[in-house]
Amino acid sequence: MPALRHADDLDEGVLALPGLPLQGRLLLSRRSLPGGYEVDDDRARVDRAAVHDFVCFHAYWALGRAREVQDELIETAARVVGVYRGAEQVGFCRAVADRHTVAYLADVYILPAHRGHGLGRELVAEMVDNWPYGPTKWLLHTADAHELYRSYGFTDPGVRLMERWPAGEGALPQAGDGPGGEAD
Repeated sequence: MPALRHADDLDEGVLALPGLPLQGRLLLSRRSLPGGYEVDDDRARVDRAAVHDFVCFHAYWALGRAREVQDELIETAARVVGVYRGAEQVGFCRAVADRHTVAYLADVYILPAHRGHGLGRELVAEMVDNWPYGPTKWLLHTADAHELYRSYGFTDPGVRLMERWPAGEGALPQAGDGPGGEAD
């Protein structure tokens, strides 16, 4: 069972769900995993440099993403969840959500040296199952983890789902984005 911390015990800047009333809410969770790992949704604990390094230089979906952009994405996310071994950030994901009907799972990764221990499953479960908006519709893009996400109830998109990809001047194409890319 996660160790839940009450909003009454937190500073306003530490909230995992910005804009929601503070009093009486359970906002942050932390739980130990086998092998000395820990999953935690405390935004203040995220090693932003480590997340940026992985996402910008090693993740097909965000190659070249600017540090300032990554920091803003972390800050404005509805929720962030990290996987840690001691002080080392070994995994991360974030959610973009309207808090009522839909949530988008993004920037999910576990460092290669730490894969094979079920950490990806724990990370995704913490995000989609263990937060106040778990029952909403979740969306994501992936090129290589379809089976992992299917085990959490994600399915191939139906005929009602459409996407609009950025185009033209100012658009920031990323590896795998857009029609015909590996993330399609």
